[in-house]
Amino acid sequence: MDGDTLARLGYLGLLLVSVGGWFVVENRGRMGAALRMVLVWGLIFLGVIAARGLWLDVRDEVMPRQAVMSEGGRIELPRDPDGHFHLVLEVGGVPVRFMVDTGATSVVLSNRDAERLGIDRRTLAFTGSARTANGTIRTARVVLQDVTLGGVPQQPVVAWVGDGELEMSLLGMDFLDRFAAVEIAGDRLVLRR
Repeated sequence: MDGDTLARLGYLGLLLVSVGGWFVVENRGRMGAALRMVLVWGLIFLGVIAARGLWLDVRDEVMPRQAVMSEGGRIELPRDPDGHFHLVLEVGGVPVRFMVDTGATSVVLSNRDAERLGIDRRTLAFTGSARTANGTIRTARVVLQDVTLGGVPQQPVVAWVGDGELEMSLLGMDFLDRFAAVEIAGDRLVLRR
């Protein structure tokens, strides 16, 4: 520990002794009742913190953030609480949630999503490679047919399945290049045809 940390700890210790001393002197004859009141207020404080955390979790489950699609081919994606933008594509009728990743070159499927789409990893030829934040991984090319975005059919989508584990499928620039404009405006990602 450096000198600043020791000084802060000393200050907090002195403050705790002062407040604790005042509390003991003030409640000499009724210490049991005072301790019960401190415990009640502590539990109320913890309950409020837990309720807020639970509400944030439930809010995203019950009221998920949705993409807004307009008639003119404009799509607005709100930023999710995790700080990223997400888009759901239907592939053969199966909804797949992608994280929009402007730093990724290609569309990459997580192992879980590949399995949900009926892609058998054992039959794939892992002949490509990709550099990720976790290092270089081997990749296999797949073509996704019957892809829709908000009910609008998309051309077949070339995607890659990696031999490493991804937490979520990524929607890279190969897909985003289908749009005339991709812009971030505050907490919204706007895609224009």
